[in-house]
Amino acid sequence: MALARLKSPSALRRFLDSQANAGLFLMAMAALALVLDNSPLAPDYEAILRFHVGPLSLAHWINDALMAVFFLLVGLEIKREMLDGQLASWSRRLLPGIAALGGMVVPALLFFGLNSGETARGWAIPTATDIAFALGVISLLGTRVPASLKVFLAALAIIDDLGAVIIIALFYTAQISMVDLACAGGVVAILIALNRLKVRRLLPYLLLGGLLWFFVFRSGIHATIAGVVLALTIPLDVTPSKPDSDAASPLHRLEKALHIPVGFIIVPLFALVNAGVPVLALPLRAFAEPVTLGIAVGLLLGKPIGVFGFTALAVRLGLADAPAHASRMQMLGVALLCGIGFTMSLFITLLAFPGAPILQSEAKIGILAGSLISGLAGFVVLRLANREIPDQA
Repeated sequence: MALARLKSPSALRRFLDSQANAGLFLMAMAALALVLDNSPLAPDYEAILRFHVGPLSLAHWINDALMAVFFLLVGLEIKREMLDGQLASWSRRLLPGIAALGGMVVPALLFFGLNSGETARGWAIPTATDIAFALGVISLLGTRVPASLKVFLAALAIIDDLGAVIIIALFYTAQISMVDLACAGGVVAILIALNRLKVRRLLPYLLLGGLLWFFVFRSGIHATIAGVVLALTIPLDVTPSKPDSDAASPLHRLEKALHIPVGFIIVPLFALVNAGVPVLALPLRAFAEPVTLGIAVGLLLGKPIGVFGFTALAVRLGLADAPAHASRMQMLGVALLCGIGFTMSLFITLLAFPGAPILQSEAKIGILAGSLISGLAGFVVLRLANREIPDQA
C-alpha cells in the first residue's frame, strides 16, 4: 500500500510501524494457510472456502467484495498522494515512476521468455510489489535504512498499485455487459455530481459505492475496480494556506478509518483464503514448471534488475536525483524487497488462471518462493550496507 502524506518524522515513524505490523500479521496468515492446506484439516479448510453465503462462496465474497475495500484504500492513497502528497509534482513522481516502470516491464519480459500459449496469461503476476510485506522487512532493520529510501519505496508502490489496477482493467476483463456497464456509468456520474456539489458526508458516497460494486460485478469487469473508481470521487480538500485543513476532508477520514480493517482483517483474510497450496500433494515437476519459474525468476531477478537498473539509468542521465543519503548497496536492497509480490500477485493469479487449479498452485509456489527469497536477500543486503558512506547511484 501507499504512504500517506507525512507531516513530521514522528508521523512517519507511526505510519511505518503500523504498516510493518500489518505486514508481519500478513506473513503469519500466509504461513497458516500453507499449514492448513498441507494438514489433515485441508478438506475442512477447502469446504469452508466453498461454503455459499447467498449467491457466492465465502472465498468469492472475500476476493470480490472485501478486496474491493482494499482497492478503495489503494485508490484513496493514489489520489491523495497525486494531489497533495509525495507525488504531487512531476519532479517527485519521476524517479519512483521510472523505477516502477522498470519493475513491471523486466519481470513481464522474463516471464514471457519462459511461457507461451495458455500460461502466458500470467505475465502480470510478477510485476506487483507488496508494500506491507516490504515495510515489514524494513521495520526489522530499524535506522539502518534512510527515511528517503522508505519514502521512495512507498512512492514506487503507489505507482506500482496504479499500474496493477490498469493492468487488471485492461487485460483481465471478461465479456462486457453493456447494460450493466452503462448503469455503473450512471452511478459514477452521480458520484461526480456529489463531489462537484461539495457533499462532504461519506454515507451517500458509500451507499452509491455499494451500488457501483453491484453493477461492475455484473458487467464483467472485475468488481474490485469499483473500489478504485469510488475512491477517485471522494472529495479531498486542500487549502495551501492551512496545511492541516485536509484533516477533516472526506478522503482523509475514510482513508484513516480503513487502514486498520484493511491491514489487519481484509488483506490477512485474503492471504488465509488464497495463500494455501497443497505442496505435499504436488509432483516435484510442479516446482520447475514454466509458470513457477517464470514468476519466481520475475520476482527474484526481474524486479531488482528493473527497479535498480532503471533508477541508476535515470540518475546517470540526470533525469532525477537519487534518494538522499542512500548508497548503491542500499538501493539494491530496496530493489530486492520490491520482489516481494504477494497480495497483488495472488490476486492477479486468480484472474489469470480462473478454473485452473494446477496453474494456480504453480503460480502460488512461484510467488511464495520468489517473495521469500527476495525478502531474505533484501534484508541481508540492507543489513550489510554501509549507510555511513553515501554513494550516489
